[in-house]
Amino acid sequence: MTDNLHLTAPSCSDDHDPAALQADVARQRIFDAVAPQGAGASERLNLLQALDRVLAEDIVAAIDVPPYVNSAMDGYALHAHDLPDGGMRELRIAGASFAGHPFNGVCGSGECVRIMTGAVMPSGADTVIPKEHAECVDATAIRIDGRTRAGENVRAAGEDIRRGQTVLTGGRRITSADLGLIASLGIAQVAVKRRLRVAVFSTGDELCAVGASLQPGQIHDSNRYTLHGLLTRQHCEVSDLGVVRDDPSALRGALQSAAREHDVVITSGGVSVGEADLVRQVLGELGDIAFWKVAIKPGRPLIFGHLGRAVFFGLPGNPVAVMVTFSQFVQPALQRLAGETAEPPLILRAVSGSALKKRAGRTEYQRGILTQDRDGKLVVCKTGEQGSGMLSSMSRANCFIVMPSEQTRVEPGTEVMVQPFAGWM
Repeated sequence: MTDNLHLTAPSCSDDHDPAALQADVARQRIFDAVAPQGAGASERLNLLQALDRVLAEDIVAAIDVPPYVNSAMDGYALHAHDLPDGGMRELRIAGASFAGHPFNGVCGSGECVRIMTGAVMPSGADTVIPKEHAECVDATAIRIDGRTRAGENVRAAGEDIRRGQTVLTGGRRITSADLGLIASLGIAQVAVKRRLRVAVFSTGDELCAVGASLQPGQIHDSNRYTLHGLLTRQHCEVSDLGVVRDDPSALRGALQSAAREHDVVITSGGVSVGEADLVRQVLGELGDIAFWKVAIKPGRPLIFGHLGRAVFFGLPGNPVAVMVTFSQFVQPALQRLAGETAEPPLILRAVSGSALKKRAGRTEYQRGILTQDRDGKLVVCKTGEQGSGMLSSMSRANCFIVMPSEQTRVEPGTEVMVQPFAGWM
C-alpha cells in the first residue's frame, strides 16, 4: 500500500502545491497502470446488437464489395467502340438490366442495354451513357452523341473493398456506418469486448436523496446522476451503490463489496484533507494509492489507485470538478480498459471573446461556449462565473477552454485552446 502523503498537506483551496502532478504526467501514469481486457473478455453478438461496442478482432473481407461490375447511374450500357467520334449514332436496345435482375444476353456491336443504378453490367458492355444524354428514337432504339468517355459511369468489382482486405481493426468502437460496412460483407455476427462493469457511489453525511426534502445543512446528491450519465455515454454497465456516510466502517465495506464485483470503482467526495474526508485513509488500508493530487483547476484532489484487481478513482465532491476529472483522466482510462483504440481528445484553436486569468503552475479548464462568427472563425466565450460548485456552468457550456500550466492571462481577441464536449458528455 502506497500512501506517504500526510493529512496536513495543502487543501484543495491552496494555490500552490508542489506535490501535485501535472495533468499530462498524471494521465500517463494512469495509462501505464491500467491494462486492456484480456483476450477472453469478449462475446459474439448479432450485428444489430453491436452498435457502440468495441471490436475484439479484425474484420476481414471474404468477398469483393461491390461483388460485380455495375452501373453508377440510370442509362444505357454499351461498348466503348460504339461511342461516336462526332455527330450522333443510333443504337438498338437489346434488353434491360435491373438491380437484382441482370440482362442475360450479350451486348453486341451497335447495341445497348437499358440499365439501372447498381445493376450488373451486361456482357460485352464497358460504358454507361446517362439517360439524359440519350435521345429516344422509339421503344427499340436511341441516339447518342460523343459526350461520354470510354469506361465512364461504371463501378468495378471490389471498387470499395477487396477480398482479403482488413476493413476494421480490433479495438475500434463500432459506429452506425460500421454496421452497414460489416453488413455489406455478409457478416451477421461480430466478436466484441465485454462491457466494463463500473460501481459508483457518493460519500458524505450532507447528501440528501433526490426527491426527498432537504434538512438544514443538506444538499441533493447530484454527482451520482452526472456520473451515471457520463458512464452510460462510455457504454459501461453501471452499478449505482447510492450514498455512503462519513463512517470508516461503512466506507470500508462499500469499497470491498464494490471491488469484488466490478472492473472500476468510482467515488465522489471525501478525497481532500478534512476530518470527514475518509476515502484516501480507507483506500490506503485496503488497496494501493498511486497518487491523489493533480495540478489542475477544478479537480486537484483526485485519487487514483487499485482495490485488488479493480481500478479506483476517487473524484472530488464539487460537481464541476467531477466532470473535469472524469473527462481528463477517467474517460481515457475506461477506453484503455475496454480495449478501445482511442485517439487524443480533439483540441481546436479559437479566438477568445472573454478576458481570462489564472495562477501559473496548474492547468485550468474553464467552461466555454464555442460558436462560429460570420467569417467562419471559431470564437469562444466563458460561461460566466467559474466556481467548481457551479454545475450550471457545465450545462450551459459546450467546451473547455484549456489554459496550460504556465499561462496566466488571456486578453479578448487572443487565440486559446478549446476542447469540445462532443463524444464524452
